[in-house]
Amino acid sequence: MTARNAWLRLGWDAWMLGIEASSVIALRVMKIAGGGAGADAETRRMVSEKIDSAVSLQNLAMSGGLGSMAAGAASKTLTHYRRKVRANRRRLTKGATKPKT
Repeated sequence: MTARNAWLRLGWDAWMLGIEASSVIALRVMKIAGGGAGADAETRRMVSEKIDSAVSLQNLAMSGGLGSMAAGAASKTLTHYRRKVRANRRRLTKGATKPKT
């Protein structure tokens, strides 16, 4: 039986986060380029989400919620951000598949 390499898994998870984040960036750019109230709301939401996410991750780190091992802390950090990115992708694609009437 071979041991799993935690750092290899983290590399894969980080790569997947980058792919998912790229799709969210593209969706947000399209929404913002459309202008109007939706673009303004998306811009404000994007900035506040980034601040909230960073602060909550910092609180988690300061309270010991990320653990004491580097691989575990990195994994929990990636999980934290992937959860946010996935939620945004779902939200942004939900309305994109419906034709406008």
